[in-house]
Amino acid sequence: MNYFIIILSAILVNNIVLMQFLGICPFLGVSKKISTAAGMAGAVAFVMTLATIVTYLIQEFILNPLNLAYLQTITFILIIAALVQLVEIILKKVSPALYQALGIFLPLITTNCAILGVALLTIQKEFNLMEGVVFAISNAIGFGLALVLFAGIREQLDLMDVPKGLKGTPIALITAGILAMAFMGFSGLV
Repeated sequence: MNYFIIILSAILVNNIVLMQFLGICPFLGVSKKISTAAGMAGAVAFVMTLATIVTYLIQEFILNPLNLAYLQTITFILIIAALVQLVEIILKKVSPALYQALGIFLPLITTNCAILGVALLTIQKEFNLMEGVVFAISNAIGFGLALVLFAGIREQLDLMDVPKGLKGTPIALITAGILAMAFMGFSGLV
């Protein structure tokens, strides 16, 4: 039951983008087309899960035993940047097609605060490793859901007759606000 609550909470109730406002830059910047939104969501899911596992292990077996918990944030930032670079190098060698498909998304993930946020929240909520992995995957799904929904709405908005003063970023921000309010309807679930 605990895993079900973690999953439901991370995807719908406390969506990382729409309720906690982490990862807003890619949410607004990469959401003009569904295909790019889906690519970014996949890349974020992979890195978020991997980063949560590695940061959890570093926290539990290095930072906590050595009383270096105050170095948590900077350590996690460095780990995430290193992981993204490592994943980029490995993908370039192992799967050039996947590397080309992800393109600019991998470097963008280095600065995605949602990944750092999930790693820090995993420690703050005192999850064990398995709960942390479920939490990371669920947040990645929630991030992807919000991103793809928003991209679909923005594609439809491009076909609409939007007033000149609202075209572009203004209507995108209004739409994001309405989407966030829609997700608030799930707040009574957990």
